[in-house]
Amino acid sequence: MELELKWDGNPKIVLNINTRLGVSLPVEMKNIGLTGVFRLIFKPLVDEFPCFGAVAYSLREKKDFDFKLKVVGSEVSTIPGISDAIEETIRDAMEDSIMWPVRKIIPILPGDYSDLELKPVGTLEVKLVQAKDLANKDMIGKSDPFAVVFVRPLRDKIKTSKTINNQLNPIWNEHYEFIVEDASTQHLTVRIFDDEGVQAPELIGCAQVALKDLEPDKVKDIWLKLVKDLVVQKDTKNRGQVQLELLYCPFGTESSIKNPFDPDFSLTSLEKALKTATAEKEGDRIMSQRKRDVIVRGVLTVTVIAAEDLPAVDFLGKADPFVVLTLKKSQRTAMTRVANETLNPVWDQTFDFVVEDALHEMIIFEVWDYDTLKKEKVGRCIMTLTRVLLEGEIQDSFQLDGAKSGKLLLHLKWVPQLVFRGA
Repeated sequence: MELELKWDGNPKIVLNINTRLGVSLPVEMKNIGLTGVFRLIFKPLVDEFPCFGAVAYSLREKKDFDFKLKVVGSEVSTIPGISDAIEETIRDAMEDSIMWPVRKIIPILPGDYSDLELKPVGTLEVKLVQAKDLANKDMIGKSDPFAVVFVRPLRDKIKTSKTINNQLNPIWNEHYEFIVEDASTQHLTVRIFDDEGVQAPELIGCAQVALKDLEPDKVKDIWLKLVKDLVVQKDTKNRGQVQLELLYCPFGTESSIKNPFDPDFSLTSLEKALKTATAEKEGDRIMSQRKRDVIVRGVLTVTVIAAEDLPAVDFLGKADPFVVLTLKKSQRTAMTRVANETLNPVWDQTFDFVVEDALHEMIIFEVWDYDTLKKEKVGRCIMTLTRVLLEGEIQDSFQLDGAKSGKLLLHLKWVPQLVFRGA
């Protein structure tokens, strides 16, 4: 049963807020208003009065949630940044305590109702790759962005990235794992902040993706546009974009593809045969290894085939392009030859890289214009190794970021060798 719920009240709620400076602020919360759809579940049905064994209740849909904050003795709005931070924390706490799929269970008749409790149904693997064209929040210099990522806004389930100083196009390349309880209704939320030091961080923008839009067992590479507010999206200001790689793996189903974050995914056929033969000994030891202890090591072969439709850089409407390849984590580099006076260069050059930790590595392709006096960057393309890890070999064209036009045609091949940290 689902009911439209509207509640208005003025309870006296005083919160004790501890700040980074060690100052404790007594904050009063008042004039609370809540509107939403309230869900009641009557299960299991039985043949004795009242015909059901328990009631589970939850707020299925939150339409509006308003309240006012006041520091006891002063106005909270007079403290820069603190009002938004406190309000956001309260909203997150409220959402995770009563919003579906969280539910409260009231037993009516004696019995075991554990099947009504919230249970994990799968895992969500998230790789926070990068952001671009972020709005600048600093008067001097550039923003110092960091990201907050979560499915449920619980303190111990929220992931926070490292801060990239003085950068509007940060590259994080960080991997997180989340438990999913209801893929049909839950969302992944990303918030990008500017680190203000001892002051409360300032929100640059946020984005959200519905888990129901993800195809199970298939990696989705997605760019999300940042907005000021996920509910009231009236702000048209450009706040930038964030790139994510997402993989939803339901429990109890056979994956149709190899999971690059699974410790067993890149075992060779010989290793798998040996593992099967000694399942009780060696197999159990391997399966006991935690994901973070797995190193996917191997050889990455990259062929820079060509580029097309590059923007003109020279006065004569041409360019002298070359490509610099960089493995971000290991800082290994390679460079193609210079193709003279062309906007559609063909290099067809191949480079081999020994990659020590492919799950946490990414490769950056930068297209430059060669000039005797100076070298000018045309654009770049950044990619993780997830796709080539899954498919083994790929050939595709990739759009250049930072350029008016242009694509890179690349061929990548991966030959894996699984090892464990400390082995």
